[in-house]
Amino acid sequence: MTRAAILLLCAVQALYGAGMRAGVARRDITPKIPVYLSGYASRNHASTGVIQPLWARALAIQGTSGGRVVVVSTDLIGFPPEVSEQVAARALRQFKLERSRLLLNSSHTHTGPVVWAGLVTMFDLSPEEERKLRDYAAQLVDDLVAVIGDALADLSPAEISYGFGQAGFAINRREPTDRGIRIGLNPSGPTDHAVPVLAVRDAKGSLRAVLFGYACHNTTLGGDFYQITGDYAGFAEAKLENEHKGVTAMFVQLCAGDQNPQPRGTLELAQQHGQELAAEVERVLKAGMGPLKGPLRVSYQETFLPFARRPRSVYEADTANPKAPPATVRRAWQMLDAIDTGRNVWQTSYPVQAIRFGRELTLLALGGEVVVDYALRIKREYPGEPVIVAAYSNSVMCYIPSERVLREGGYEAVDNLIYYGKPGPFEPGVEERVMAAVRQAMKSVGR
Repeated sequence: MTRAAILLLCAVQALYGAGMRAGVARRDITPKIPVYLSGYASRNHASTGVIQPLWARALAIQGTSGGRVVVVSTDLIGFPPEVSEQVAARALRQFKLERSRLLLNSSHTHTGPVVWAGLVTMFDLSPEEERKLRDYAAQLVDDLVAVIGDALADLSPAEISYGFGQAGFAINRREPTDRGIRIGLNPSGPTDHAVPVLAVRDAKGSLRAVLFGYACHNTTLGGDFYQITGDYAGFAEAKLENEHKGVTAMFVQLCAGDQNPQPRGTLELAQQHGQELAAEVERVLKAGMGPLKGPLRVSYQETFLPFARRPRSVYEADTANPKAPPATVRRAWQMLDAIDTGRNVWQTSYPVQAIRFGRELTLLALGGEVVVDYALRIKREYPGEPVIVAAYSNSVMCYIPSERVLREGGYEAVDNLIYYGKPGPFEPGVEERVMAAVRQAMKSVGR
């Protein structure tokens, strides 16, 4: 080989190596035995079968400057901090993956297992049922760490592009009534019907992975359904993977706290919504998509959101009320124990994460069950370069109401905190506290 040819080859290799790289992996995280399913307090026994396996899927991306990020999507209700903190610590120790470079998201399916210790106030579990859930959570941590490692080991040259579509089956569920806000249908309420799509192709242009999102509660199926599925999101993932053999499809839940699928209530409707969402992703894949080429910039912020303090007498009254729902009594005993032992339950840690791809796109990940007001506000405050606002990310501690929702009351502002084992509603000002962390994260990545 001549000197000129060698120099040309080195130049090509340097240019090729400076491009984006991606790795993909997946792990089956379906419970091997019947366990309690999460999301509905009306359930009174363990699961009765599996219609669809549940998956943890990971996408590792290495930017042009060498920095890496890993996005993990799961067909689960959400990660309590007891799980996400273990996963992040082990990913740092085993793979040198900093916390700001790991995004953990859950689809929020209500036909998946309880992820201990999240939402356990919902149920009066026997010691045996609790043991099964603790064992599942321990295995889940192992599986998540493994899938992160598998994706990082799979890194290879890649082309990554993005686009946006629309799907219309989400509806605002905060229905005003003479007795206040209830969970129902509010066609005039705010929604976000955007369907963001990221396509990952190999150096030859063949599709390897597709990441997509939507802002809609993953609750087509109700509390009377005891079989394991990923609900509409799981059916959308399965549809895309069936249509594209060897491709990994990853659903990311967006700001769906006050959004429900409509219509809902049957397995057929869950499949229908999944097919609609998958069809829109297919349309976007075939349309012109914008390339992502820039370096990766990341930020991970934690703030604290305070709850309004309530006197001990409130919880004592709950324990003595024969008409109080069982979950309310369980929450009350937890709060009394916290007060007696001096544990601080009057605030919660709250994570905000930003991943920016050059100057083309920002993925913003918020913890908790975030109502759609946040996504709409963030998009207004950061026009121009698109931003994807995911929720249910890194830690799901409770619902995160906007100031409007907190003022109006209802499930997203008040009642959910019973099941999450929190003391009561947030103090006024919660929205501005969240937005201050959002602005800091966005500033850190150059927005």
